[in-house]
Amino acid sequence: MNAPTLPSQLPRVRASIRCAFARAGSRSEAAETFETGGWRLRFPRARGGACEAVIVNTGGGMAGGDRVEIAISAREGASGLATSQSQEKIYRAGGEPCEVRTRLEIAAGARLVWAPQETLLFEGARLDRRLEAEVDETGALTLFEAVAFGRLAHGETSVDAALTDRWRIRRGGRLVFAEALRLENAGATLDRPAVGAGARALATILRIAPDAAAGLDGLRAALAEVEAEPGARFEAGASVVDGVLVARLASPSPQRLRAGLIAAFRALENAEPPRVWF
Repeated sequence: MNAPTLPSQLPRVRASIRCAFARAGSRSEAAETFETGGWRLRFPRARGGACEAVIVNTGGGMAGGDRVEIAISAREGASGLATSQSQEKIYRAGGEPCEVRTRLEIAAGARLVWAPQETLLFEGARLDRRLEAEVDETGALTLFEAVAFGRLAHGETSVDAALTDRWRIRRGGRLVFAEALRLENAGATLDRPAVGAGARALATILRIAPDAAAGLDGLRAALAEVEAEPGARFEAGASVVDGVLVARLASPSPQRLRAGLIAAFRALENAEPPRVWF
C-alpha cells in the first residue's frame, strides 16, 4: 500500500506575470507582456487614454507552497491600471505559506494605479507578501491593497490565518515608505480592541506623486461620507507623511470596506473603479 502524499510533496504552482505599459500617441498600451504558471493578463477595452490590465489566476486561488511573481511597469509618459478579475483566495496551508512578490516601476511622467481586488484568507491560510516600488520623482503611483479574513457568509467569523506583509517604496531613489506587518491567528488578534476591534477586512491606500498632498481633503471627505452611512461599522483615516498620502480602512464587513475603497478610488482618481470591482 502506497504511503499518503503529504501536502509538502504535492506539486506547487510557480507563476510569473509581467506587463509594461507604454505611450502610443494619445493613449497607452501594453507594449510588453509575459505570463506563465497559470496566471494570465487580459486587457479590457480602454477607458480614456489609460490601459487597463486584469490579472487572472486560472487556478482559482493559492495553496500553501504556491509562489507568484508580478512585475508591472509604466514607461515614460504612460498611464496604466492593474487590477484582478476577482478576490485572490488563499486556502489552508499544510506546510509552507503562499508567496506573492510584486514589483512596480513608474518612469518619468508616467502614472500607474495598482488596484487588485481583496485577498481572502481562509481558515488555516498562511500568506507571505512582498511589495517593492520604484517611482520617478515626476511619476505617480496609487495603490489599493485590501485583505479579508474568513468567509463570513459561511460562518467563518474567527479564522486562524497568518499574514506577513512587507512594503518598500522609493521615490527618486529615496525610501519614502516602509512597512512590515506580521499577523498571526488573525481572528483572535483582530478582536483585540487595540488592534482591530473586531475588524475582518483591512485596507491600505497610498498615493506617491508630486501632487499627492492635494488629494488629502477630498479623500477624507469621501471616507467620512461612508463612515456616516448606516450599516456595519467602518473606520478610516488619512494623512500625508513625507509627501506620501496614506489611508487606512477597517471594518467587520468586507462589503462595507469595499464601499470605502470605491469612494476612495473616485476621490483620488476622479474616475470610476475598474469594472471587475462591481
